Order: sequence, then C-alpha cells, then structure tokens
Amino acid sequence: MRQIDFTPFRRSTVGFDRLFDLLESSARQASSENYPPFNLERLAEDRYRITLAVAGFKADEIDITAQQNLLLVAGRKDSENENNQGSYLHLGIANRSFERRFELADFVRVDSANLADGLLVIELVREVPEAMKPKKIAVTTGEQPAGAIEHRNAA
Repeated sequence: MRQIDFTPFRRSTVGFDRLFDLLESSARQASSENYPPFNLERLAEDRYRITLAVAGFKADEIDITAQQNLLLVAGRKDSENENNQGSYLHLGIANRSFERRFELADFVRVDSANLADGLLVIELVREVPEAMKPKKIAVTTGEQPAGAIEHRNAA
C-alpha cells in the first residue's frame, strides 16, 4: 500500500490534526492487522454493530475496553492449554491472542457485547447530548423588544 504524506495539508489547515492522525495510523495498521476478521454494520442513524469472528475464545478470555473515542477488543489465549493438547498434524484454525482497535466518533458508546457461536457482537449507540443538538429558534414579528435602538431617517 502506498503511504500518503499529509504534511502539506497539516501546514494549511487548523483543527484537523486528529483526522490526519487517524488516517495515518489506519494506513499503518491496514497491512499488518487482519485478525480476527470483523464486520461493521450501520443498523440505524445512531446505532452500529461490530461483529468479530473469535472462534475458540471463551467469554473470560476476551476483554473489551471503551475509552474516549477508542474501543479496544483483546483476546488472550492461555499458553498452558495449548501445550497440554496433542501434536497437530494440521493447524488451520487461528487460535492466537489478538488486539483490535476501533476509533469511535464523539458521543458513541458501547451498549452491549454478546458472545455466541464464535461471534462477538458489540452494539454501539451514538447519543448526542441535548446541548449539542440543533435547536429551532422562534422568529417573532411585530413590535421591537423594549430597549431596542430605533433607526431614524436623517432628513
């Protein structure tokens, strides 16, 4: 994959540092991070779902950590369990530890997480605070409010 240099854009923009950091970090991780496979779904305007294929992992081997603008999903396999089993003739099921990061937009929170049939389903909800939502402003007609400066024609 080709690396893109955002330096010229950084010099001529203000306040977009986080966006450029996200683009650069995702370009670095895109080639190296591909396990476990996952799906991203948009269920509604403010509801999302992440589904990760984590076959072979139990619920107590998976850690989900939600921080501001970051969701970290990590799976840890005990090396003791792997050593106690017989020798494999073919090992085709990936059963290794992993760490997967998802950048979240502002006001997105984890609603629930469920592990069933080898799939970890994480439900996300975007809840914008009332103070941040657009407000309708009533337009009045008629008399000017008291204390308004009157405009007089100079004749």
